[in-house]
Amino acid sequence: MTILLIVAHPTPGSFNHAIFERAHSTLGALGHNVLRHDLYEQGFDPLLPGPEISRSSPLPSNIETHCQDLASADGIIIVHPNWWGMPPAILTGWVDRIVRPGVAYEFLEGDSGEGVPTGLLRAQTALVFNTSNTAKNREQTVFGDPLERIWKDCIFDLCGVHCFHRRMFETIITSTLEQRHAWLDEVESTVREYFPARHSSS
Repeated sequence: MTILLIVAHPTPGSFNHAIFERAHSTLGALGHNVLRHDLYEQGFDPLLPGPEISRSSPLPSNIETHCQDLASADGIIIVHPNWWGMPPAILTGWVDRIVRPGVAYEFLEGDSGEGVPTGLLRAQTALVFNTSNTAKNREQTVFGDPLERIWKDCIFDLCGVHCFHRRMFETIITSTLEQRHAWLDEVESTVREYFPARHSSS
Protein backbone atom coordinates (compact mmCIF):
# COMPACT_ATOMS: atom_id res chain seq x y z
CA MET A 1 0.00 0.00 0.00
CA THR A 2 0.99 3.60 -0.54
CA ILE A 3 0.40 5.79 2.51
CA LEU A 4 0.50 9.58 2.52
CA LEU A 5 2.04 10.82 5.79
CA ILE A 6 1.83 14.52 6.69
CA VAL A 7 3.10 16.44 9.72
CA ALA A 8 2.44 20.12 10.46
CA HIS A 9 4.43 21.41 13.43
CA PRO A 10 7.13 24.12 13.36
CA THR A 11 9.47 22.51 15.90
CA PRO A 12 11.50 19.49 14.70
CA GLY A 13 11.86 18.08 18.22
CA SER A 14 8.14 18.24 19.01
CA PHE A 15 6.02 15.30 20.11
CA ASN A 16 4.19 15.71 16.81
CA HIS A 17 7.43 14.84 15.05
CA ALA A 18 7.92 11.87 17.36
CA ILE A 19 4.46 10.63 16.30
CA PHE A 20 5.33 11.30 12.65
CA GLU A 21 8.60 9.35 12.88
CA ARG A 22 6.99 6.41 14.72
CA ALA A 23 4.24 6.22 12.12
CA HIS A 24 6.85 6.37 9.35
CA SER A 25 9.03 3.64 10.80
CA THR A 26 6.00 1.44 11.49
CA LEU A 27 4.71 1.80 7.95
CA GLY A 28 8.16 0.95 6.61
CA ALA A 29 8.37 -2.14 8.82
CA LEU A 30 4.98 -3.23 7.49
CA GLY A 31 6.23 -3.00 3.91
CA HIS A 32 4.27 0.04 2.80
CA ASN A 33 5.43 2.76 0.46
CA VAL A 34 5.39 6.07 2.36
CA LEU A 35 4.85 9.48 0.74
CA ARG A 36 6.31 11.64 3.50
CA HIS A 37 5.75 15.39 3.83
CA ASP A 38 6.92 17.64 6.68
CA LEU A 39 5.15 20.83 5.63
CA TYR A 40 7.28 23.23 7.68
CA GLU A 41 10.53 21.56 6.68
CA GLN A 42 9.51 21.78 3.03
CA GLY A 43 8.48 25.42 3.38
CA PHE A 44 5.03 24.70 1.99
CA ASP A 45 3.29 27.93 0.94
CA PRO A 46 -0.26 27.79 2.38
CA LEU A 47 -1.56 30.82 0.46
CA LEU A 48 -3.97 29.86 -2.30
CA PRO A 49 -3.55 32.27 -5.25
CA GLY A 50 -6.78 33.35 -6.89
CA PRO A 51 -5.88 31.98 -10.34
CA GLU A 52 -5.24 28.55 -8.81
CA ILE A 53 -8.84 28.11 -7.66
CA SER A 54 -10.11 27.04 -11.07
CA ARG A 55 -10.03 23.29 -11.65
CA SER A 56 -8.35 23.81 -15.02
CA SER A 57 -5.59 26.08 -13.72
CA PRO A 58 -1.98 25.01 -14.32
CA LEU A 59 -0.33 24.20 -10.99
CA PRO A 60 3.21 24.80 -9.71
CA SER A 61 5.29 21.62 -9.81
CA ASN A 62 5.42 21.18 -6.03
CA ILE A 63 1.64 21.58 -5.76
CA GLU A 64 1.17 19.08 -8.58
CA THR A 65 3.39 16.62 -6.68
CA HIS A 66 1.30 16.99 -3.52
CA CYS A 67 -1.89 16.49 -5.56
CA GLN A 68 -0.49 13.36 -7.21
CA ASP A 69 0.58 11.97 -3.83
CA LEU A 70 -2.88 12.56 -2.37
CA ALA A 71 -4.64 11.04 -5.38
CA SER A 72 -2.42 7.93 -5.45
CA ALA A 73 -2.50 7.17 -1.72
CA ASP A 74 -4.26 4.05 -0.44
CA GLY A 75 -4.28 5.54 3.06
CA ILE A 76 -3.63 8.88 4.74
CA ILE A 77 -2.09 9.81 8.10
CA ILE A 78 -2.01 13.43 9.30
CA VAL A 79 -0.26 14.66 12.45
CA HIS A 80 -0.76 18.14 13.89
CA PRO A 81 -1.38 20.08 17.11
CA ASN A 82 -4.73 21.50 18.14
CA TRP A 83 -4.39 25.27 17.75
CA TRP A 84 -7.57 27.17 18.68
CA GLY A 85 -9.65 24.15 17.67
CA MET A 86 -8.05 24.23 14.20
CA PRO A 87 -5.08 22.78 12.38
CA PRO A 88 -2.05 25.09 11.98
CA ALA A 89 -2.43 27.60 9.13
CA ILE A 90 0.15 25.77 7.01
CA LEU A 91 -2.00 22.63 7.08
CA THR A 92 -5.23 24.52 6.45
CA GLY A 93 -3.47 26.01 3.43
CA TRP A 94 -2.42 22.52 2.32
CA VAL A 95 -6.10 21.54 2.36
CA ASP A 96 -6.99 24.70 0.40
CA ARG A 97 -4.41 24.03 -2.31
CA ILE A 98 -4.26 20.20 -2.47
CA VAL A 99 -7.73 18.90 -1.56
CA ARG A 100 -9.03 20.38 -4.77
CA PRO A 101 -11.71 19.60 -7.37
CA GLY A 102 -10.60 16.98 -9.85
CA VAL A 103 -8.20 15.54 -7.28
CA ALA A 104 -10.21 14.91 -4.11
CA TYR A 105 -13.79 15.55 -5.19
CA GLU A 106 -16.04 16.61 -8.04
CA PHE A 107 -19.60 17.85 -8.47
CA LEU A 108 -22.15 15.91 -10.46
CA GLU A 109 -22.94 16.97 -14.02
CA GLY A 110 -25.24 19.97 -13.99
CA ASP A 111 -24.18 20.93 -10.46
CA SER A 112 -22.67 24.41 -10.35
CA GLY A 113 -20.96 23.81 -7.03
CA GLU A 114 -23.92 24.34 -4.72
CA GLY A 115 -24.53 20.65 -4.03
CA VAL A 116 -22.77 17.86 -2.18
CA PRO A 117 -19.57 16.76 -3.91
CA THR A 118 -18.69 13.21 -4.90
CA GLY A 119 -15.44 11.95 -3.40
CA LEU A 120 -12.61 10.97 -5.71
CA LEU A 121 -9.89 9.88 -3.33
CA ARG A 122 -8.53 6.37 -3.74
CA ALA A 123 -7.72 6.15 -0.02
CA GLN A 124 -10.14 4.09 2.02
CA THR A 125 -8.75 4.95 5.45
CA ALA A 126 -7.49 8.13 7.15
CA LEU A 127 -5.87 8.51 10.56
CA VAL A 128 -5.39 11.85 12.31
CA PHE A 129 -3.16 12.16 15.38
CA ASN A 130 -3.48 15.38 17.37
CA THR A 131 -1.81 16.88 20.42
CA SER A 132 -3.45 19.31 22.80
CA ASN A 133 -2.95 21.13 26.07
CA THR A 134 -6.70 21.12 26.70
CA ALA A 135 -8.16 18.32 28.81
CA LYS A 136 -10.44 15.95 26.93
CA ASN A 137 -13.60 16.67 28.97
CA ARG A 138 -13.19 20.44 28.48
CA GLU A 139 -12.50 19.98 24.76
CA GLN A 140 -15.69 18.01 24.27
CA THR A 141 -18.06 19.77 26.66
CA VAL A 142 -16.97 23.37 26.09
CA PHE A 143 -15.68 23.40 22.50
CA GLY A 144 -17.49 20.42 20.95
CA ASP A 145 -14.34 18.79 19.56
CA PRO A 146 -14.16 20.87 16.34
CA LEU A 147 -11.23 18.89 14.89
CA GLU A 148 -13.39 15.78 14.66
CA ARG A 149 -15.96 17.69 12.59
CA ILE A 150 -13.32 19.32 10.41
CA TRP A 151 -11.47 16.14 9.45
CA LYS A 152 -14.18 13.50 9.55
CA ASP A 153 -17.25 15.32 8.28
CA CYS A 154 -16.01 18.39 6.41
CA ILE A 155 -13.04 16.86 4.59
CA PHE A 156 -12.59 13.09 4.45
CA ASP A 157 -16.22 12.01 4.29
CA LEU A 158 -16.93 14.42 1.43
CA CYS A 159 -13.83 13.19 -0.41
CA GLY A 160 -14.86 9.53 -0.19
CA VAL A 161 -12.73 8.39 2.74
CA HIS A 162 -15.20 6.78 5.14
CA CYS A 163 -12.96 4.75 7.44
CA PHE A 164 -11.68 7.40 9.82
CA HIS A 165 -9.92 7.32 13.19
CA ARG A 166 -8.62 10.28 15.17
CA ARG A 167 -6.71 10.25 18.44
CA MET A 168 -6.04 13.34 20.55
CA PHE A 169 -3.12 13.05 22.98
CA GLU A 170 -3.48 15.39 25.95
CA THR A 171 -2.37 17.12 28.07
CA ILE A 172 1.04 17.37 26.41
CA ILE A 173 2.50 20.16 28.52
CA THR A 174 2.14 18.17 31.75
CA SER A 175 2.79 14.69 30.29
CA THR A 176 5.61 12.51 31.54
CA LEU A 177 8.24 10.73 29.48
CA GLU A 178 6.57 7.46 30.41
CA GLN A 179 3.22 8.70 29.09
CA ARG A 180 4.80 9.81 25.83
CA HIS A 181 6.44 6.45 25.28
CA ALA A 182 3.08 4.77 25.89
CA TRP A 183 1.39 7.14 23.44
CA LEU A 184 3.97 6.38 20.76
CA ASP A 185 3.35 2.67 21.30
CA GLU A 186 -0.35 3.41 20.82
CA VAL A 187 0.43 5.22 17.56
CA GLU A 188 2.31 2.15 16.35
CA SER A 189 -0.47 -0.26 17.30
CA THR A 190 -3.07 1.97 15.62
CA VAL A 191 -1.06 2.16 12.41
CA ARG A 192 -0.63 -1.62 12.45
CA GLU A 193 -4.35 -2.10 13.00
CA TYR A 194 -5.51 0.12 10.14
CA PHE A 195 -2.67 -0.60 7.71
CA PRO A 196 -1.70 -4.26 8.21
CA ALA A 197 1.51 -5.72 6.87
CA ARG A 198 1.77 -6.53 3.20
CA HIS A 199 1.98 -10.22 2.45
CA SER A 200 3.83 -11.33 -0.64
CA SER A 201 2.03 -13.89 -2.78
CA SER A 202 3.50 -17.40 -2.77
